[in-house]
Amino acid sequence: MKIKRLSLRARIFVAMILLVLLASILIAAVTIYQYNEEAKDYHRERLERKEKAIRRSIDFAIKETTWEVKTENIPLIFKDEIFDIDAIHNLQINLYDLDGQLLKSSKRTIQKDTTDQCLDAAILNTLANTVEHRYVVKNEVNGQTFQSSYTYITDGKFKNLAILNLPYLENDDFLNKELNEFLLRLGYAYLVMILAAIVFAYFISKYITKSLKTISDKMNETRLEKRNKKIKIETSGEEIETLVNSYNSMIDELEASAVKLATSEREQAWREMAKQVAHEIKNPLTPMRLSVQSFQRKFNPDDENIHQKVDEYSNTLIQQIDTMSSIASAFSNFAKMPAQKSEILNVVNIVKLALDIFNEHYITFYPEEEEIIAKLDRTQLIRVVTNLVKNGIQAIPEDSENPKIEVRVFSDNDEVKITVEDNGSGITDENKEKVFEPKFTTKTSGMGLGLAMVKNIVETYNGSITFVSQQGKGTTFTVTFPKE
Repeated sequence: MKIKRLSLRARIFVAMILLVLLASILIAAVTIYQYNEEAKDYHRERLERKEKAIRRSIDFAIKETTWEVKTENIPLIFKDEIFDIDAIHNLQINLYDLDGQLLKSSKRTIQKDTTDQCLDAAILNTLANTVEHRYVVKNEVNGQTFQSSYTYITDGKFKNLAILNLPYLENDDFLNKELNEFLLRLGYAYLVMILAAIVFAYFISKYITKSLKTISDKMNETRLEKRNKKIKIETSGEEIETLVNSYNSMIDELEASAVKLATSEREQAWREMAKQVAHEIKNPLTPMRLSVQSFQRKFNPDDENIHQKVDEYSNTLIQQIDTMSSIASAFSNFAKMPAQKSEILNVVNIVKLALDIFNEHYITFYPEEEEIIAKLDRTQLIRVVTNLVKNGIQAIPEDSENPKIEVRVFSDNDEVKITVEDNGSGITDENKEKVFEPKFTTKTSGMGLGLAMVKNIVETYNGSITFVSQQGKGTTFTVTFPKE
């Protein structure tokens, strides 16, 4: 999973855990480094302390000896004392003359490079040219680190007599044990800390993202067509408060825009409706006007066919008046919201009753059950069925050889479904989005209000209407109503 796909809560949680782990690793690394540095300082200081103590013992032996204090007598002066000093300080002692030749050794078993009979010229030069006249060599053999210090032994007059060499083995067993114990205790402490950090990170990330989750849920619920609630968060940071204020301001602006849009749409709809009503009424008025004018010109009381002409004139006017009446009724029915009646009906019987008014022989009814009970309005259900069937009849071309309209009723869990299928000309892709719009029609007659009215009725009862259509093959409308 990519980090950018993680939620903010998960990112905060992971970041806090990684921060604790990183701190643990960093502190462990610093601790190990500090222990190594302390070990180096410990061995350096220990070698210096042993060297000073041994030099004091050597100076005391030189002071108390009865032999003449000179380089050649060093083996005699320290014949037995060198072993005593070795035993006291538990450190091997090698004495070289000023030319690097071995004079005396406590003969402790040591590595080869510390028991050579002659010192390297580099050691002699470095020892002679340093201010402190002290030189320390460090080397590693078989995984063990050795330090060899070289310094001069002087007589009472500070004249160089010999070179003192102290091979020192750096034994880190005690320090390593102490380090391991410390790291183990530190590991336990950090294990507890990580567990506590996980719990803390969980709750702190939940707390931080709680406000954002509230804002996110409110944003997902925001709709233009309904009244949206503002966000109220009592405890939040400055950034969250700024975001909440921005959202609440957006809600105010959205409501104002929605009111303006709804007002504009209503005004536009009524303007379009008024235009449509005017257009539909003008259509029958024109032949009525022509009929009246023709009657005025041709009226002759003495004409023997005057009664026949008056009847024809009257029938023409009555026909146009009926057309205007049907137009007015159609718009009235569309504008009138269906009453919210709830009758316990057998939907199968009501649909069959609605189909009885049609005389077309190709209309067939297929109920899947004899009885489907639902709470609906009888009149509105009949209007839905008749409008859909009438729409199917009008969609079938007049020259169709095998017209067909099939009406089905069936139950689907807590819903009742009615389908009306025809084998008409179908609906084009460009017209599919306009099917339920008021005044939209592809026919030469009618106001295009039938399907819009059906949709209005269906949605009033929390139902739905859908359709599938193939051009040249037909259309199937499906109406779904809840039973309760």
